Amino acid sequence: MPAKPMPETITGTSTGTGSGTGTDGNVPAEAVAPLIRGIAVLRELTEVNGTLSLSGLERATGLARSTVDRITATLARMGYVRFDGRDVHLSPRLMELGNAYLSALRLPALLSPHADALADELDESVSLAVADQDGIRFIHQATRRRAMSLSFRIGDLLPAERTAPGPLFATEWTAMDWQRWRDRRAADPRDLSFTAVPPRTHRPDARDDDAFVRRTEEASANGWSLDDQLIEPGLVAISVPIRTPGADGRIASVASVVSHTSRHTAHDLRTTLLPRLRSTVEAMERELRDTPPPEPGPPPADLALWTGASKQQLGREFIESLARGLTVLTAFGEGREELTLTEVARATGLARATARRALITYEHLGLVAPAGRTFTPTPRVLSLGFPPLSRTNLSEIAQPHLADLTSRIHESTSLAVLSDSGEEIQFTARVTTARVMSVHITVGTRLPAYATALGRVLLADTRDDGALASVRSQGYALVDEELEEGLRSIAVPIRDRSGRVVAALNTALHASRRTPGECVTDLLPELTVTATRIQTDFHTAARFTHVPPS
Repeated sequence: MPAKPMPETITGTSTGTGSGTGTDGNVPAEAVAPLIRGIAVLRELTEVNGTLSLSGLERATGLARSTVDRITATLARMGYVRFDGRDVHLSPRLMELGNAYLSALRLPALLSPHADALADELDESVSLAVADQDGIRFIHQATRRRAMSLSFRIGDLLPAERTAPGPLFATEWTAMDWQRWRDRRAADPRDLSFTAVPPRTHRPDARDDDAFVRRTEEASANGWSLDDQLIEPGLVAISVPIRTPGADGRIASVASVVSHTSRHTAHDLRTTLLPRLRSTVEAMERELRDTPPPEPGPPPADLALWTGASKQQLGREFIESLARGLTVLTAFGEGREELTLTEVARATGLARATARRALITYEHLGLVAPAGRTFTPTPRVLSLGFPPLSRTNLSEIAQPHLADLTSRIHESTSLAVLSDSGEEIQFTARVTTARVMSVHITVGTRLPAYATALGRVLLADTRDDGALASVRSQGYALVDEELEEGLRSIAVPIRDRSGRVVAALNTALHASRRTPGECVTDLLPELTVTATRIQTDFHTAARFTHVPPS
């Protein structure tokens, strides 16, 4: 009889404290200290909406300035943050960590189309949430554009007792879960740790606790739950659980319709919108039941080699253990929702011992959960930059890349989109160079599309026009003194995840500075490199969020 395989345990001995790292409780002896500190930096940046000075990070994390400098230098090398003077900004590429969790979860890909359709039908905001211990965390938002509209973001964490989904999730809480909730309420009576909601104006008491228990009992009996202005005056929501297939039928997610009292009262939500929400949830549950599991997507490639090369190039300023630890989260994804330690090591190219220590660290931080021999990412992964980055737009994504391009070619650069009519372009981002004679255009300026290089790149993707065929085939447009005498411009496309051209990038200059041929040989390669970088960030940001042009 073959020997029984040993379980792939990662349990470490707990010693010490999390002082200065943004964690509570004892830290396992085998945890990766630089990884804990790096996570603390990312969480602080998330809490302040994505931007903080280096000195501000030093104060907020309690870390030494030299440590903050090395952590942020490593994160910048990974593309997770960028520097603007002495300020540190979260970068869209950081969203690949949250994308890995959402891909592994599978719920957004299957359920979001139903949520979006319901939002369109009702003309109200619709959200999907999952449980995160005694809170709820959003995994999808289909919002309406109004003066008073929902401002929650994907990844935002809310206290369970102040939401409509909370009582539904609480119907499955254990005695330990209820005690953890009470402990948190006692430690943070005003909900100051939940930055996505307004702080409480009063300390909760036993009556508030009893009210949540009562709402949980009602949710269990009714199969739905209501938030009647618990988060803030005017906001109302109704929620229905989405259950997993099978006999146990546990709550996988909760769908909510969110409105304002100027449009619906709480009574209206129950009588008017609840039936339609229930119908949508039934369709969601059929989707979960009938859709077969996906084939595993490709794991990240050569990450261990990349981190090693970066360490050789940057030396002491690059913290290899932090970089390698963060790559572990990217091992998860579509069809890879549960991985063994061996599978994590194989997917990332890391040594098994290195992957094991990272998983020990993530289990301590609540970012992965063990289940026998396997590990799964938790909703807490979304706390690493996803909320502020989920509201970015293409112009914001492009701006630092335009600045970098302008510094390299010493010419002004711009991003533009087609107007609704399709006859004009509108400039949405721009970086100018310091010259006595330069092209003066401001963001928001409109120009005839056909007369500009930007416009021809955009039109070539939508019109079957013989004159635009060469633009499509060569991948760029060059306009030589057609819009204005002495003005020469060259542009390349920016494509979305489906390959559709959604914007164009250009540089415009006086004809005396470069010939048309020199524009192609000198400027086109730089434009193409920048367009690729913008597209990479754009595609990462748009994986599970809507990224508007501006």
